Parts: sequence; structure tokens; C-alpha cells
Amino acid sequence: MTTRIFEPSRREVLAGLATGFGACATGLIAGGASPSVTAQLALQARSATLALRPGLPATPIWELAAASHLGSVRLKRGNRCEVVFRNDLPVPIAPVWYGLNGPAASDPLRGRAPTAPDATETSILSMLNAGTLLADFRLFEDGLKQPARPLPVIVEEAGGVAADRDEILLIEEWRLRTDGTAVPPGRDPTDTTALYTINGRTSFELSAAANERLRLRFINGSQRSVLAIKLEGHEVRVMALDGQPAEPFPARNGALVLAPGARADAIVDAATSAPLLLHDGKEAHQVGRLTLADRVERRAPMTSPQPFPANDLPEKLDLKGALRSDVALGAPDGGWIRPASFSTASAPAFRVKAGRTVVLALKNPAPVTTIFHLHGHHFRLLDKLDDGWKPYWLDTLAIEPGQTQRIAFAATAPGRWLLESVVTDWAAPRLVRWYAVE
Repeated sequence: MTTRIFEPSRREVLAGLATGFGACATGLIAGGASPSVTAQLALQARSATLALRPGLPATPIWELAAASHLGSVRLKRGNRCEVVFRNDLPVPIAPVWYGLNGPAASDPLRGRAPTAPDATETSILSMLNAGTLLADFRLFEDGLKQPARPLPVIVEEAGGVAADRDEILLIEEWRLRTDGTAVPPGRDPTDTTALYTINGRTSFELSAAANERLRLRFINGSQRSVLAIKLEGHEVRVMALDGQPAEPFPARNGALVLAPGARADAIVDAATSAPLLLHDGKEAHQVGRLTLADRVERRAPMTSPQPFPANDLPEKLDLKGALRSDVALGAPDGGWIRPASFSTASAPAFRVKAGRTVVLALKNPAPVTTIFHLHGHHFRLLDKLDDGWKPYWLDTLAIEPGQTQRIAFAATAPGRWLLESVVTDWAAPRLVRWYAVE
């Protein structure tokens, strides 16, 4: 991959702070004083290339890159992070955060314009929860000239987790033309071939010692496809979903099923060399391999992992006193609109007082699976009888054709927040609405 390193000067940083100060409510405390910054992150939107066809020229792409970090981006829970964003692409754009609960000062559609080309902006974000986050440009698909890679961001638990290794597995989907160029999502993919990568590689290799405990952070970074990922011959124990701890449970048949943008943290004890298989709903593809090294980490597997430390989400939800609303995903008369035309002057899907529980009946009227994403909050997936919920939190959900799923969340973050809807068709537009917590 060819890239250009962005190193902001002090003048650029100060200019960015002046531009972004008014929107940085999450970085302020009572009295207007600014708390100390405990982490810094320089992000860059830039052109790059990716080797997707062995022996042939690399494919031009766009990407969101962490210019200030080598390897993965790792922050700590509780960090107040100064984020300096530089746009070196020819269109206005800004990163959108998935999994970052609470007021997000950098959200570009709720009154703050995206960053202009050749401009730098700065915001301060509070990392309130530990977990696996994702930042990308998917709300700006209408303006993308090339498909864009997302950026995983890890917010680590204060006390750590008992694992020998912590690895990110970012799954991405590409639609390649015969000339090696790639079609951005939301465009007609006729005469293209689907290709999948893990961490930007068409064949991912991971080496581990016998009985080495791996924390694997699976991220479906694709834009349209629900994908299943499976490590043959291993128990995959799910520990967190969409960045929030869950009651640990084994993945059914060892496979994780992830909607676009969804994340799953799993614990795996390396037992044998095995293929890593990906199923796209039509067929299975081998996209990588776990190779057992000659050394032995320990003589016997570790005991079952303990639950991850809890984040500050409510233990119970008041379903009886909840605000209830029906939301037809993507319905033409339901207020859904492309992000490029979005304005909070439009009517909200609903309004709710801060602190109240919200129950949404999400209806999918489309003939194909539709993906729903809730900004600003995580939700519980309710049982069919609406008398309980699954033992995990989500921010992304795939809903099958003609089906209705009910979700519930505590509206704890005042502000205007987005709802996203997109069907699992590469050419389909991404649509948004908004809701208000007052």
C-alpha cells in the first residue's frame, strides 16, 4: 500500500482547535473549563492503493488512516482524546464513529459540516466505554470516487483482559472490475467480482502457540453484506458485541454472523492449525489460516474466560414505561433520505425525554435483508414476547425480509442522533433519519 504520512504542524493543530472549539461539548466541563487531554490521535483521509490481484497493478482506493499511530489505534477507557483530522481527498468528508456512545462532537451530519478538502479540524472526544470501535466514511458514500477503507479503534479496559494476544481481524468486501479498479458502494456492480480481505490481505495468516489464548476482534468492515466467519476446529467464545461486553457464550457451530459494521470480540484457545472460512450467504471462501507454531504456550488450555469488565450501561430497562414507536426501515414515505440531502430541519422519527426507555419496532418491508444502525446508544434485542432481552448489547442489526424486530434502549444521551438503514444490495443507497433525546 502506498500512503503519505500526515504530521500536523503546531499551527495546523491550533487552527483546527479554533475551528472545532464550538462543537467540542464533550471535551468541556462545568464552568467552561477544558479538562486535560490524555490522548491524541491524528487522522487522515487520503488516497492509497491496495494489492488485491497477485502479480497485477494495485487497486486505487481511499482510506481513513491513523497518521499518528503505528499499527492499530489503541486508547484507554476514560481518555479525553484530541482528534486532529486532515482531509487530503478532493471532496468534503469526515469520519463517522460507530460504537462511541454519548455526545459525539465530531458527528458531521447533526449541524457540523464535513471537513473541506485540504483542511484540518480538531475535536475532543471522551472515550467513555471500553470496546471495539469503527470509524469510516460510509455516510459520505454519495461523494466517494473510490471505495474507502474504515479504521478500527480499540478502547482498552482499564484493568485489562486475561489473554496472551489481542488481534484485530478487519473483514472487507470489494467489487472489482476486470481492469482492477473497484466500484464504490451505492453504485451498479455489474461485471464485477466480489473479493474479501482480512486486514487488507487476500490471504490472512495468524501464527499461535499451542494453548495460546487469543482475543480476536472480528469487524465486518464490508458495506452491504452479512458475513459469517468461522475458525475450523476451535470453540469461539463470544465475549463482546458491537463494543459492549456480553454474557460469554459459544458461537453457534463455531461461526460468527456479523452485519455490515458489526463487531464481535471472541476468545479462542489455539488448538491446531486450521483454515479461517468466510461465508457470504452463497458459498464459503477460505480467507486465512491459523498456523500452530512449534513452541507451546502452556501444557493445558486455560479455564473458561471471565466476562469482560462492564461498561456503564443500565442493568435493567423500564419496558412498561417506555416510549414505543414503529419504524419502517427505508420506507419511501417514512422520512428516509440520503445522507447528502439530510437536514435536522426534517421531522424526527421520534422525540423522547432523557432517561426514558425507548422501544422500537423495526419493520423491514424490503424483499431483501436490511441493516439498521442506531447512533448515540446501544440497544437490547427484545425477545419475541417483549418480556425480556438477549444478554448482550448491539448498535447494528440485520433484519430479514418482511420481518419485525423489537429493540429497547435507555435514552441517556441528550442530542440529535441518526438512524441508518441500507439493504444488502451493493447498488442500494444508504438512508438516514434522526431522533431527538431532550
